Amino acid sequence: MSDARLAGVSGMLRDAALVVGKDLRLEWRSRVILSQVVPFALLVLVLFAFALDPDRRILTEATPGLFWLAVLFSTLLALQRGFGVEAADGVTDALRLSALDPAGIFLGKVAGIAVHLLALEVVLGIGVTIFYGSSPSGPLLLVATCLAATAGLAAIGSIYGVLAAGMRVRDTLLPLLVLPMVAPVLIAATEAFAAAYRDASGEGWRWFGLLAAFACLYLAIGIFAFDPLLEES
Repeated sequence: MSDARLAGVSGMLRDAALVVGKDLRLEWRSRVILSQVVPFALLVLVLFAFALDPDRRILTEATPGLFWLAVLFSTLLALQRGFGVEAADGVTDALRLSALDPAGIFLGKVAGIAVHLLALEVVLGIGVTIFYGSSPSGPLLLVATCLAATAGLAAIGSIYGVLAAGMRVRDTLLPLLVLPMVAPVLIAATEAFAAAYRDASGEGWRWFGLLAAFACLYLAIGIFAFDPLLEES
């Protein structure tokens, strides 16, 4: 790899670190994930438990799907809040006018969202164990699935979050844009989780491969497309 290319990659990663640092500091000061998103996600799990509790077997079998539905609803809530605040405070305009690498901005946004989602998934994992009495048989597959699915969700959220940030109807538009794109990620993650819970890791790893492919695809799209999306936001 040439020196110029190494310098470009180094600059992109440095810009990404600046953006993720900014996002994490903002969350530390506002504590929105802790005070709003996490309670909302746990409430979703509790409501599912009440709805399906008469048949405990169905509740146990539905654990993977219910887990990722709770993650999806919480992700949409966090994205709407995060990008809405940035648009209202002029942060999106500042990022557009800055000298930061757009690919670095994208990777920083993805990393910031991913950190929040991983923390949320840990809480939800404890929640389904307590509320549903479900415990996985393949913890390695479970962790790998969470990492790949989180990367895919964060990439899609960053792409469409910045696209919808400057629109007046972003609160209703963002879910419409995001849901079709996250469907493959959620399906693959749910199937991999189901395999992990029923001790069928061989089948689960095949779903994980599909999930990782989608995550890499969305990350690549974001790296190359974020610059024009940021200009249009």
